[in-house]
Amino acid sequence: MIVRIMGEGQYRLADDVRQRVNAFDNAVVTAVDANDEDAFHASFQEMLHVIRTEGEHLGDEEIETSDVIVPPSDTSMAEATAEFSGEGLIPD
Repeated sequence: MIVRIMGEGQYRLADDVRQRVNAFDNAVVTAVDANDEDAFHASFQEMLHVIRTEGEHLGDEEIETSDVIVPPSDTSMAEATAEFSGEGLIPD
């Protein structure tokens, strides 16, 4: 799976990493639904951390079609309500 973090670049996620990212994505959705801003920020930052550290960063010359586009790290809780709903960003 190819994930793009807006403003940062693309990452290729192996299946096990995708599953971990999906778990954080689900936690973000739960936090947004509960209007829990602290839980939102913690889960969202951890999701980004896993993508950045465990995903394979694709160089600028290697452009792939993104399967998922993740909002930038400075996304606010208000902005997240439009992005993280239902099943979230990462398909189960």
